[in-house]
Amino acid sequence: MAVTYKALSALLSYPSQDLKAATGEIREVLHREKLLSASALEAIEPLLADFEAMDVYELQERFVLLFDRSRTLSLNLFEHVHGESRERGPAMVDLLETYRAGGFELASTELPDHLPILLEFMSTQPETAAREILQDAGHIIAALAERLNRRESPYAAVLAGLAELAGEAASGELVQELLKVADDDPEDLEALDEIWTEAEVVFGPDPNAGCPVTRDILAKMDPIPPKAQPEPAVAVQK
Repeated sequence: MAVTYKALSALLSYPSQDLKAATGEIREVLHREKLLSASALEAIEPLLADFEAMDVYELQERFVLLFDRSRTLSLNLFEHVHGESRERGPAMVDLLETYRAGGFELASTELPDHLPILLEFMSTQPETAAREILQDAGHIIAALAERLNRRESPYAAVLAGLAELAGEAASGELVQELLKVADDDPEDLEALDEIWTEAEVVFGPDPNAGCPVTRDILAKMDPIPPKAQPEPAVAVQK
C-alpha cells in the first residue's frame, strides 16, 4: 500500500489552509516512498511551492477555474469516456462495488469516479491492484495531463506523474482520441451553464457529507499527520 496515492489525492483536492500546512509532509511522503520517478518529483515541486507561497484564496480561485469551470478538465473520470450516456450509471455502480469489495466506503457526495477519491482508494490496496486500477484510467489521466500542460498549469505534473506510473504516453491512440474534443473556455459562462445543466446524481451514502475534505485525506496520511491550522473566516465557494 502506497501513501503516495493519498498524497497525490490531497494535491488534487480543493485547496485549504490544512493543505497549505501539510505541504511539507506531502513532499516528505513523495520523496520517502519514491513511487514517482525523480523527474516526476522535480516536476511537482512548483505546485508544492505554490501551496506554500500563495494565498489560499488564490489557490482556490485557480482550482475552480481549472477543474470546476472546464468540463474537459473534470476530475470525474467517466465524464471523459461516457459523458451523459446510459453507460455512465452502470459504470458508477460497478466502481462503487469495487470500492466496497476492497473495504472502502464512500462517505461523500462526490461521484465514485472523482480522481482524488479513486487515488484514496488505491492507497488502501496492494500496489499490484492499485497499479492495475491506474492503468485502466491511464488514457484519461494522460489526456488531462496534456490539457493542463497546454495551459501551463503546475497541476499538469501530478497528472503526468500518474500517467507515467500507468505507462500511458500522451501519444497513445486512446489519449489522442480523447484530445480530439476541443478544450472548454472557462471564461464563457453562458456556454458553461448550458454544458453543466443536468440533474444532480448522488452516489455517496450520506447526502449531507459534503465534498471530500482535504483535512480528512491528509489526516489518514499516517505516519505524517497534517498540522492544524485555523480555517479562514470567510470560505471561498467552489
